[in-house]
Amino acid sequence: MSGQPTISDVAARAGVSKTLVSFVLNDRPGVSADARSRILQAVDDLGFRPNRTARALSSSKASAIGLVLARQPEMLRADSFFPPFIAGVEKVIAPADMALMLRFVPDASAERAAYTDLSRGRADGVIVTDIRSADPRPALLAQLGLPAVTLNRPVLDSPTPAVCLDDTQGIRAAVDHLIGLGHRNIAHVGGPIEYLHSHHRRQEWSDAMAAARLPPGRYLEADFTAAGGARATAALLDGSHPPTAILYASDLMAMAGMAEAHRRGMRIPEELSVVGFDDSELSAHLHPPLTTVRTDAFGWGQAAANTLISLLAGHPVADVELPAAVFVLRESTAPPP
Repeated sequence: MSGQPTISDVAARAGVSKTLVSFVLNDRPGVSADARSRILQAVDDLGFRPNRTARALSSSKASAIGLVLARQPEMLRADSFFPPFIAGVEKVIAPADMALMLRFVPDASAERAAYTDLSRGRADGVIVTDIRSADPRPALLAQLGLPAVTLNRPVLDSPTPAVCLDDTQGIRAAVDHLIGLGHRNIAHVGGPIEYLHSHHRRQEWSDAMAAARLPPGRYLEADFTAAGGARATAALLDGSHPPTAILYASDLMAMAGMAEAHRRGMRIPEELSVVGFDDSELSAHLHPPLTTVRTDAFGWGQAAANTLISLLAGHPVADVELPAAVFVLRESTAPPP
């Protein structure tokens, strides 16, 4: 090596990115203990001394929080979770003079490039949603040196704090309510099963049926859109043993399911009981009002933003447990015909 060692030399020797070296030199959070140790050892080995001007630039803040969503932007028009969630985030970060950088990518394979771009000074940290089985994103973000908070805990070990909400209690209460009404053929329309929350809701529905010694109901995977909910409902009602009740993984899919049933001349809840999930504002104003499971997306957004801001400030941050989802009884359920 000729001349003075550079930050690139330190990154190469430690086997990390230059961004991660910058985070350690400026004592920013979001770096694993192992990576921090390797970087500091490389600094000592090379005799690296950061240039004051470069260090000042590297410690500058973007004053922005990133949110990467693997879906088409138009899906947010009727989504019952993300608009109030984003509003909750904004409620916290706006008074702190921070902005939300929202990035849409077509699928999970494009997320790496989006997070890499955000790590180049575009965002100080990110909120990670739709946690998946064997999710690679927490490890990627640690490698990039980009502080993060996840919504619910990943299955794999994660260096990032999580803001958690248990939705299984609400699902169990919904299924138990339908069973108590006399339903024995209860179907479930879920979201993409790669999402942990979709998997947990499906498992709780299945466990509740088994606990009541009932045969497994029919399960169909959809995509949280109205079109997906309508298609799944049509497939269930066209089956050889149509369900007398359907539990949906979102209010939007439940609303589309009700419309599909009405289109066929079915009466709700006399001929088909329907339960949604999210308790969106519109659900109480349908005809009939939708029985659902309530989560506080706005509060979840506030909690996630507050946790990330604390992490960015260098404060010790533990996982946050939010109040569990609750069952909301309205008029879209009744005893089976």
